[in-house]
Formats: sequence, C-alpha cells, structure tokens
Amino acid sequence: MTPAADRPILVTGGAGFIGCNIADRLAGQGNRVIVYDALSRPGVERNLAWLQRRHGDLIQPVIADIRDGILAETVRDARAVFHMAAQVAVTTSLADPREDFEINIGGTFAVLEAARQASTPPPVIFASTNKVYGDLADLEFVATDRGYLPADAQIRRNGIGEQRPLDFHTPYGCSKGAADQYVLDYARSFGLPAAVLRMSCIYGERQMGTEDQGWVAHFLIRALQDQPITLYGDGQQVRDILDVGDAVDAYLAAWQRIDRIAGRAFNLGGGAANAVSLRVLIDHIGRLIGREPTVGFDDWRAGDQRYFVADTRAARSALGLAAPLPWRDGVARLATWLAGERGIDLPAHAAQAPVLQAIAL
Repeated sequence: MTPAADRPILVTGGAGFIGCNIADRLAGQGNRVIVYDALSRPGVERNLAWLQRRHGDLIQPVIADIRDGILAETVRDARAVFHMAAQVAVTTSLADPREDFEINIGGTFAVLEAARQASTPPPVIFASTNKVYGDLADLEFVATDRGYLPADAQIRRNGIGEQRPLDFHTPYGCSKGAADQYVLDYARSFGLPAAVLRMSCIYGERQMGTEDQGWVAHFLIRALQDQPITLYGDGQQVRDILDVGDAVDAYLAAWQRIDRIAGRAFNLGGGAANAVSLRVLIDHIGRLIGREPTVGFDDWRAGDQRYFVADTRAARSALGLAAPLPWRDGVARLATWLAGERGIDLPAHAAQAPVLQAIAL
C-alpha cells in the first residue's frame, strides 16, 4: 500500500475555474495532483494545459466524467478529495433536470461511497452553493442606491449565517442541496472526514465566465469586447464576491483542519465588506476599461436572490482565514488578466465614473 504522504490529491472538476486554482496551489506546494475532468465546459482545456506547463508531472490528468466507473478507483487511491465537479448553471438544470440530478447528486454519491469504502477514507471537501438557502423571499429588503439590503439590522451587518433554514429552489438548488446534505450525513453516519463550503460568488484569474455562471468575469469579458451586458431583473441584486485566491485558502484550510471541522458546513464568500450590487460592479468595470458598458435588461430568472451576502464569521474562526482581498482590487486584477488574454490594452488611469446606458433588449 502506498504511504498516505505519497498518495496524490484528487480535484474533481480540476480543470474548472476554482478546481484549477486549487490544483495549482497544491502542485506549487510539491503535491501530486490528479485533475479529474470531463473537459465539457468550453475553455477549460486551456486551464489543464496551463497546469501542465507550470507543474509538469505533478499534474496527472484523468479525462473522464464524474459518472464514469474509473472515479471510484481514483477516489480510493487519493490522500484527499476536493469535489468541485458539478453541473453549475440554474438555466441548464431547468433545461435538463435529469442530467443535473445525475451529475450533482449521483456524482457526489459516487465520490462519498468510494471514499467510505477506502481502506483509509480520504477527507472530502465539497463545493456547495448559497443556492441551498433558496430565494430568501421571507426576508424584507429595502431598495437603496447600493442595491437591495435587508431590513433586519443584524443580517445587514453580518450577512446570512449557516443557521438559516435550507430551502431548495430550481433543480440546481435541489441537486446541490441534496449533495450538500449527503456529504454532511456521511460524516455523521459513517464517520467520513468530510465538510461542506457553501460558496457565494467566486471570481478571479482562469475564470471563463458565461451568462449562466461566473458572472463577474462574464461582465468584464462583455465590456472589454464592447458588447452589451444583460441584467436579469433590475440589476440591484447584491452579492458578496470573493477572489479565488481567498477561496483556495479556505479549501486548503478545511482539509488541514478536517479533524476539527468534519461534519460541518460553512458559508464562504466575501462577506459584508465585499458586498456589491450588479449595477455598482458595472460602474467599477467602466472605470477600469475607460468607457461605459452598454447595459440591457430582461426578466428576473427563476430562483434569483435579490440579496445574498454570506456571514463568514464561522468560516473565518474555524478555518483561521485572513481578511479577504477588497473587491475593487480583485476585480481590477481580473480585468488586467482578461484583457491580457485577449490582447486588449487597459487605460493607464481610471476614467471618470460612467453613467449606465440602459437599452431595451
């Protein structure tokens, strides 16, 4: 049997945005990393090639679907599992709920069963979502020039905590929520060293943002290419956004402290200090690129939350996390990376704050 210290670390969905950043950090520390990915999301093959250029043989790609039989053997041989592979879009789950179910619930169940049956069960750190809390329709919100904010002063100050009841909306919310609960129950029922991170909006380098997922990068890409941005609803939705480097810190800390946090779920996001409305973010993007983005509007989308800001106090305490990167700095860094990838020059100095130009789409 291979000694535990010599076994590779498995990152399912390891060519995806967050997965490749986790793999990069682990390989940079000298770990062998299995990047398990079906490469089904456009552009992620570039992330895998980037990892291989940077780390050579420390990156061991397994090009396979999370539903393939090879998964079980890969999990059993791993020192730890970061389970990032998923169907990630609400819209896709509404179009094909069966595949959403099979990937998010079936794939997670396969990971858990393989880990449970291993001679030495590896820690499993699961990427969940703030969508497990539903649309928060029971909360009262106040419309402000900074977007929707909770009327409750404590929630406005700290955000949504883990004590919030679960309320699954849309097939995506159901599948990720069920997987979230399976992970916690395998820790409870079988003693599996597993924990859950319920993520808010993560952004950063290597993000191939689309309209359905990765909206911070998507807004930047559209603006950089002088294409209109569509806001669903009124654009006053507020989210806490977190740079991917800070997210990776949390995932690795969860693994390193798994003996103390197994069986727990944590909200992971930028917190109240990094809460921003979609409109305010677009204003900032305009300053970064030196021109006002063109913005159109469409109907609200199913399950959309007018406000979600994670109360990150439990995660910061249990995982020993530092204060996150301020969102303006992180978005500027992402803009520079995305522009460089596309051969676009950003202005040397920020322009005057733009005024949103609304168009009917």
